[in-house]
Amino acid sequence: MPPSPDMVAAVLSHADASVDGSRGRLFDLLRIPSISTQPDHRQDCLRAAEWVCDQLAGLGFAADVRPTGGHPVVVAHHPAPAGYTGPHILFYGHYDVQPVDPLELWHSPPFDPQLVDGEHGKRFVARGAVDDKGQTMTFIEALRAWKEAAGGIPAHITALIEGEEEIGSPNLEPFLAANRRELAADLALISDTGMWDIDTPAITTRLRGMTYVQLTLKAANRDLHSGLYGGSALNPINALARVLGELHDANGRIQLPGFYDKVKPVSNAQRAQWDALAFDEHAFLGKIGLDTPAGERGYSALERLWARPTADINGMWGGYTGAGGKTVIASEASAKISFRLVPGQNPDEVFEQFQRFVGERLPPGATVTYECGTRSPGIEVNVESPWVRAAQTALTEEYGKPALLMGSGGSIPVVNSLRSVLGIDSLLMGFGLDDDQVHSPNEKFEQRCFHHGIRSHIRLLAKFAGGG
Repeated sequence: MPPSPDMVAAVLSHADASVDGSRGRLFDLLRIPSISTQPDHRQDCLRAAEWVCDQLAGLGFAADVRPTGGHPVVVAHHPAPAGYTGPHILFYGHYDVQPVDPLELWHSPPFDPQLVDGEHGKRFVARGAVDDKGQTMTFIEALRAWKEAAGGIPAHITALIEGEEEIGSPNLEPFLAANRRELAADLALISDTGMWDIDTPAITTRLRGMTYVQLTLKAANRDLHSGLYGGSALNPINALARVLGELHDANGRIQLPGFYDKVKPVSNAQRAQWDALAFDEHAFLGKIGLDTPAGERGYSALERLWARPTADINGMWGGYTGAGGKTVIASEASAKISFRLVPGQNPDEVFEQFQRFVGERLPPGATVTYECGTRSPGIEVNVESPWVRAAQTALTEEYGKPALLMGSGGSIPVVNSLRSVLGIDSLLMGFGLDDDQVHSPNEKFEQRCFHHGIRSHIRLLAKFAGGG
């Protein structure tokens, strides 16, 4: 039987009364320094996985910690209750966190979570507070509220909590492929995204993909004295700078051959919705010490951030960079370039386009080698999905205003992995804010967002169960 409105109200009230306990459990998880990229924290990652597993087991899940080629994965199953006709939900989260450097910029120890005053009331400060321990716990605490206040969890759920998201999830796709049948579901629910602002809930429906490339341009067989060879020998740093200086034209358009061929224009309806948000780009830039917008001309700020591809030089080096002078012509120069891609663009094709672009500009006497790293396509979620509509309704009821369908300029590779390996789309319902200082010192999560996140997941589960 679907949960009645009175039952949903009782579960919400229980969550309100239990918020201090929910925060305490989150703080227990935040105290575990589960830094996935540092070998010294391997046991901490295992400890975090076991902690999450114990929480889910205590809520009635059949849960265990599964080994991978790196850090373990938690897999937990909760059967569908009698009469349930809603979707089988695969909830995805991650327990690993970024390193804390530079440590001296933290106002408190990063793994000693603090409850402090902020602009919007109380906030939690710790590494992993919002990315992604806090957001994962909004779902787990919603499950707890259902079990304790209503006697059971009203949905069919599989939980998949990994420990390598912050290092690119190298073992996730093999794990998904090896356990495809066990992890089959109707949709993936992910809380690792953000809201429009503290008062406006959002569902992320667009993610940009990525092609990441490192190239090295080589010339002479050794470094040269610039007085003896300058004016005769090719300088690879000069040459690479000239090549990469042509990545964009004067209007900010990327010059790779065929780069825009598969870029789909944003619909007039979508553009009108984004324009109605009255995004203040000057204020957005002002927070980082800038005042003049850059990028591709002819598009609004949100369209450039969410729906247009980009190319950025992330690093460039060669020759002597130490103190003082050294008059040297380096034998080689290198650079790292990231292409943020939109739905429709093929990451492998973009890599080929970049190789062609460089090859057409390579000076005589130079050779070039490439290393291609991350390659993931852009993602667009079907906004007419019944699961998206259910989430919109749940968030609108919780916040008292319509939930925004927004884009993200970043990438969440797991969304593509879940689609390509398991064949399921993701519902991205997150509660972070732009100023949460993700991956930076003093990472925080507003208690208000944490609380609303729990309540929103309670409402969403009721919608999926056909009630509420």
